[in-house]
Amino acid sequence: MANETAISTANDTARNIGPVILLGPPGAGKGTQSKQIVDRYGVPQISTGDLLRDHVARGTSLGLEAQAIMARGELVPDELMYGIVANRLREADCQRGFVLDGFPRTAAQAGWLDAFLEEEVFDKRSEHSAPCLPVVIQLLVDYTQLLLRLTGRRSCPTCGRLYNIHFQPPLVDELCDVDGSKLVIRNDDREDVISGRLDAYETQTRLVTDYYRAQRRLVAVNADRPVDEITAQIFGVIDRHRQNGCDPMNGEARIK
Repeated sequence: MANETAISTANDTARNIGPVILLGPPGAGKGTQSKQIVDRYGVPQISTGDLLRDHVARGTSLGLEAQAIMARGELVPDELMYGIVANRLREADCQRGFVLDGFPRTAAQAGWLDAFLEEEVFDKRSEHSAPCLPVVIQLLVDYTQLLLRLTGRRSCPTCGRLYNIHFQPPLVDELCDVDGSKLVIRNDDREDVISGRLDAYETQTRLVTDYYRAQRRLVAVNADRPVDEITAQIFGVIDRHRQNGCDPMNGEARIK
């Protein structure tokens, strides 16, 4: 059994799975599921926030330009982000696939990504290697559940342990199980702030989901379930995508 598991894992990490895009609001579990995909298939997770911080820290020309823009309190423009993302996607560890975190956020970014993959990735594959278009998975979570997940978060200021007063509460109300410190709530986790973030997400990403839905490439997954169930379904979507030659999904699918 152990040998079979090892062989299965080795086979998974040798596959070309192509780009994986996870869409979902804050609190939907994108970070958790990204890690599961990375661990199973051995592809990198690419976060635009991490990329931006890395370029700034290394003092690259792109990083310095972005830093100057952010210092003025302005958003980094798409054109600059395209250069940062493109540089990362050209690296060798992305050849078999990757998980995108935080990108694309707009329909324009989604269109740029398709064009980039077509011109700089698919055209460079051998004639015997089918292009592996992105599989786009949308994590659907009930709005009330999202509020409970996000506004219920508490953390220990001493040891850093995380809790949720609704789903994973401490043994003693508002006190850390480890050291007894009084738990704190971040300003970003207050209900008025969370509601604003969720509204902004809905407005910003609706056109992204419309873009992929129009291309029959959007797979909607019910994320109001245990993490392991969601992970298993996502693995199934990716595996079928690969077995079908990494062609777009045949119509929008919904996994309940």
